[in-house]
Amino acid sequence: MVAGVSPAWKRIAADTAASTEIRGIQQLPLRTAAATVRRVKQSNLVHDGEGWETISSERHFGNAHLEVVTDHVRTPTREVPRTWTVVHRKAAVIIAPMTHDGKIVLIRQERVPIRAAIWEMPSGQIYNVVEPDQREIKAVALSELREEAGYELSKDGELIALGHYFSSPGFTDERGFFFLARPVEPCTAYVCDESEAILDCREFSIEELRRMIAANQISDANTLSMWARLGAGGFLSP
Repeated sequence: MVAGVSPAWKRIAADTAASTEIRGIQQLPLRTAAATVRRVKQSNLVHDGEGWETISSERHFGNAHLEVVTDHVRTPTREVPRTWTVVHRKAAVIIAPMTHDGKIVLIRQERVPIRAAIWEMPSGQIYNVVEPDQREIKAVALSELREEAGYELSKDGELIALGHYFSSPGFTDERGFFFLARPVEPCTAYVCDESEAILDCREFSIEELRRMIAANQISDANTLSMWARLGAGGFLSP
């Protein structure tokens, strides 16, 4: 009997080949696609030392925004290396815009991964800078404030750095830099960027935000973490 390929398997193979093309663009195999883009640099806040040692790292996927790797790491308490899948992601800024009367500006934005539009503080990734310094980070924060919310610092305004945080350290080294912008006012010549998925922008009193958080109407890590940082720093009125 001569070995051959059944018609059913031929159909499966054809379907698989067809599925690699979406809207006329051929999808590259995972490793090939990863090799064609610039690597997302690991957070400069994360490094070996003090008992931490990266034994090896295998790259699975990468694009302009993130990189997925499997790391084998020896920890200070474990001699046998641990295997962990990690997502490297560019750093971000999170801005709390506060008006002259103490209200905070939120945007309502569509978020594809959770299939929902949510109220949140303006934020954005830091692009085109591999090792951003504080001056560059502040420039990105002010840019995101204008582009996403349509607000800017008043003439007597200040941008206050409130440190950083790790958004989800169980799987990613992404960190966000917190900034309080106060006082802010609407931009005089603001034109909404249609490429953004921002549906609305409003000023909320501190009491309104407390109620929204208690009712789970605000649920993203950026805004909740910023709220905690503002409260700890004494920036929220009683």
